[in-house]
Amino acid sequence: MDTAGTSGVFAREFDEIGRTVQVGFAGGRVISVSFPAEPPGDADGDHDLLDRIEAYLGGERDEFAEVALGLTVPTDQREVLESLRSVPYGEEVSVSRLARLAGFDPDDADDLETVTGALNDNPVPVLLPDHRVSGGPYATPGEVRDVLRSVEGISVR
Repeated sequence: MDTAGTSGVFAREFDEIGRTVQVGFAGGRVISVSFPAEPPGDADGDHDLLDRIEAYLGGERDEFAEVALGLTVPTDQREVLESLRSVPYGEEVSVSRLARLAGFDPDDADDLETVTGALNDNPVPVLLPDHRVSGGPYATPGEVRDVLRSVEGISVR
């Protein structure tokens, strides 16, 4: 998937989640993923990444590992969010395990706050799969998270 130079907002409604997936690009990198009720009027619905998300929601395995991201988050939160990419499709980890994967101490209150803050503020859910973490918080809305977990065969809570 070539996104070089892509900038703008792309959005498409998906029946599987009962919502829109909206993706923001800047300079060929994904900078945001959100789930508004309807696509914005000025958003383009035609993009390869939206096609891949559609296939993923239909059950096609995709970890979106090579999708270029433009994260504008503090460095410590970036470490947490990038660690999400190491959680394999169909598997889940606890917040404590994610903390360890990111090099943080899950028994340290400040470290745990960094991890939960990163999950809560995740700018690109689906691509950085916070739905694979048990015991959130999550940037992915609950009903969308349940669908994503179901698609991957992870028990819905």
